[in-house]
Formats: sequence, C-alpha cells, structure tokens
Amino acid sequence: MEVYFESNKEVISFCERLFREHQQIELNWKTDEKRGNHLKFPDGLPKNELEDIIAGTMAEVFMTHRLGVMIKRIIKDYYYYTEHEEIERIHDLTHWIITGEDEESKRLRNNKNQHVFLKSLFIATLKESFEFHFDSIVNFRLKPFKEQLISYVGLAIDDFRREEDHQAFIDMLRAYIINKEPGVPVIHILQGNTFAFFKENGKRLTNIDLRVMMKKEPLYIVGLHDNEFNLAPLIAMAPEKLIIYGDDPSEPKTMTVINVFQEKVEFESISNFPFPYYLNHE
Repeated sequence: MEVYFESNKEVISFCERLFREHQQIELNWKTDEKRGNHLKFPDGLPKNELEDIIAGTMAEVFMTHRLGVMIKRIIKDYYYYTEHEEIERIHDLTHWIITGEDEESKRLRNNKNQHVFLKSLFIATLKESFEFHFDSIVNFRLKPFKEQLISYVGLAIDDFRREEDHQAFIDMLRAYIINKEPGVPVIHILQGNTFAFFKENGKRLTNIDLRVMMKKEPLYIVGLHDNEFNLAPLIAMAPEKLIIYGDDPSEPKTMTVINVFQEKVEFESISNFPFPYYLNHE
C-alpha cells in the first residue's frame, strides 16, 4: 500500500502518530518530485488491519491540520463572513461543537463522533486501490463530512448571534445602571435556583417586596419584566455594592450580575454569609 502527502508537516505528523500508537508498523519514506512525500507500507499486516490503522491516522492528521482551514473556508464561502474576529469566534464555536466533551456540545452534534465518521470515509477510499494521495482524498472524497460541517458551522453561527444579542443586552443594562441614581447602599445575595436578597440588617426581601420595587421602575425599557426575580430586582434597586455568596462564581445568573454591575460586585464563599440564622432555618 502506498500513500502520498504533499505537506512535510502533515507527513511528519502522520508518521509520529503512526509509530506512537502502532510500533509494529514498518514503512519506507522517500520524496517524489511530482507527488511529494511517498510512504510505502510493505506487506506484513492483513489488509483490513492496515487500512484501519492508516485511515485512523489520516483522520487524526486531518483533524489537526485541515479541520480549522475547512471550517474557516465554510464560514467565508457559505455564510459570507469577512470580519476576522467574527470568523475566529465562529471557528472556535464550531470546533467546540465537533470535539467538545461536555453534554451541550454532544447534544448539538447528536452524540456523533466526527473522528469515527471521518475515519470511515478514509477507509472507504482506501479499499478502492493500493495507492492514495492524502490531498486528493481531502479535496474530493470528504463531501459527506463537509456537508455535516456546514450544518455545524450554522449551529455555531446561531450560538454566536445569541452571544452577540446577550452582550448587547448586557451593555444596555450597564449604561442604564450608570445613568441611574444609586439606590440602596448594599444588597447581600445568596446563590440558589433563584437568588435570595437581603438588606444590610439581615432582613430577607420577599417576592412581594421585590415586586413593589420593580413596579416603580420602567423595566420594560431594558427588556426586563416584573416577573423575573434574579436580575430585574437588582436593576430596580440599583445597589451601590452587591455581595454574592455561594460556591460557584461562574454560575450563569451570577456571571450576568457580575457583567452588569462589574466593580460593584464582590463574590464570597457561602461560609462568609453574614446571616447564618437564615441558612439554619432552610
């Protein structure tokens, strides 16, 4: 079996991965003036086993050296993005959808393993001949993978637009808070499914208290409603200082408050919560 690579970087990557994972493999490597780097695999392993090894290694080389280029080409040619920063962000989101190990990225790709799919396409090509050119396979035989990639870029663009909308919303709230007269001096916030708000004297603000305050504020101007009990009460109260107590500063509601109120926010461990009698009665 013979394989050709035009790129020196890719052929080195191929050989390094091959020998690291399959030390029993032997090959002869020489340079061909017309077709680049020529790898010849002597007979030794069963054909099916050799095809599986070569296809898997080719898929790894593609994911490392070609995937990013293909993603960016799709972003530009299919979705007509031209701004560098936008292209980079959409590329990163697409790469996360394809390779991420978290539940959300797996859900977006319907739990499909793109490396396995790519490997299957390389195997299908390898079964047709004893001589292969990596660049030709990439350019002409990966259409099913590219079509799937186009849909993943579309999902990434949807996510990117949601992020843009969210950031515009955060910027609007920041501007609103900056121009608003400061309200209460300090509000203590306890993390949970819904925030619990406390005054300086330890009194917890009930939903009725919060609703009364929110009714006095034209929250609709900034796209908030008086039935939202996490961010809207804080916009209505406009505290000079916010102290959030909990275990996770990256929790989404908490991050939104931090992004809106910025330097006014402090995050503390729940062990520093100043009204422990409330916790004892929960």
